[in-house]
Amino acid sequence: MREVVILGGGFAGLYAARDLKGALAHVTVIDRTNHHLFQPMLYQVATAALSPGDIAYPVRSVLRNHRNTDVLMGEVELVDVEARNVILLDGRSVHYDYLLVALGARHSYFGHDEWEPLAPGLKAITDALEVRRRILMAFELAEQERDPARRSELLNFVIVGGGPTGVEVAGAIAEIKEKTLKRDYRNINPREARVILLEGGDRILPPYPAKLSHAAQKTLERLGVIVRTGTLVTDVRPDGVVIGDGFIPSHCVIWAAGNKASPVLKSLGAPLDRQGRVIVEPDLTIPGHPEVFVLGDAASFKHQPGYEGSLPAVSPVAIQMGHYAARLIRRETADNALVETRRPFDYFDKGQLAVIGRGRAVADLHKLKFSGFFAWLTWIFVHIAYLIGFRNRVIVLTEWAISYFTYGKGARLINRPLSSEIQCE
Repeated sequence: MREVVILGGGFAGLYAARDLKGALAHVTVIDRTNHHLFQPMLYQVATAALSPGDIAYPVRSVLRNHRNTDVLMGEVELVDVEARNVILLDGRSVHYDYLLVALGARHSYFGHDEWEPLAPGLKAITDALEVRRRILMAFELAEQERDPARRSELLNFVIVGGGPTGVEVAGAIAEIKEKTLKRDYRNINPREARVILLEGGDRILPPYPAKLSHAAQKTLERLGVIVRTGTLVTDVRPDGVVIGDGFIPSHCVIWAAGNKASPVLKSLGAPLDRQGRVIVEPDLTIPGHPEVFVLGDAASFKHQPGYEGSLPAVSPVAIQMGHYAARLIRRETADNALVETRRPFDYFDKGQLAVIGRGRAVADLHKLKFSGFFAWLTWIFVHIAYLIGFRNRVIVLTEWAISYFTYGKGARLINRPLSSEIQCE
């Protein structure tokens, strides 16, 4: 029986593992955590709308009825493609006949990794909890601060990056300070907090049509967000960010600009792009190794008609890549031979959605481009459909309904004790 090893329990890895149920192969899923994370809604954990368990589901539970599948919690150090072995940090070695590398990505600080403790991003549950702590702590410390200048600095929230994540975070913080917290404090007015969104390009949501980008910016500005385009961050300090010759004081900076792939990909010996992603063949494999697939955010796929560069690092791409690789493996394990000519991967683009705030979103569904309440309903339907687990779908839908009618945020918990000031350890 062939050995199939899947690295990563994200969208690509998990959907591939699900499709390999009952295949003539033994499947091993390796992940550094024990859960699948619905990353598109991670910002809602960071902004206290949802709890971590609402958007995460144990990988073992998802695959418990797959008799041919084992789940291994461990961290990958490197891949020996010649010996067909995956080496883990603890020294264990796992042999494979087929390897699916779907290790995802982390946020990129463009050569300034020292900024990460000062400006956390949103890629994992731990990131979201830290961002949530900093947001809520800012209001707590401002409540106790007597110096008006210092209080103003504490209530400055800076989001770096005007892509979907940055826009979603900015809109959510604006709603928190305008609606959720407006009656909770005695010494400060939360509505005086400033939410500043910085984008280096000439408009926010660059992948979207200009019309929708402008609509999103107008919506954010109506929510009170200060949007600054054409603004590059040149330094991040404990007390704020440097933008050219200017400076924005802030003790809560959130990073939403850029991604970089896992360093494990270097061990594959395949060509990499500027983000460290593997430049894959039309069948998602690496040159000279048809048994090694690279999927999701780890892959740079440049063979899609109609796309000038690589396919975007979004969950629909990862899901379809997982399905594709699993179908090939099922076919080849059934025939006990590699297919000489594999049909190239072909991505079916269903469009893209970004939520801006309560009842507000933008939707680019190719011929249909719209914004507002109906786009928001579409966003809800799509994200509920992709959530893993019936319980999670019910809880999230219930939380959203309560939040919509009450403006409440039920997960406003600070997971570390109050300190004298917000600091980046």
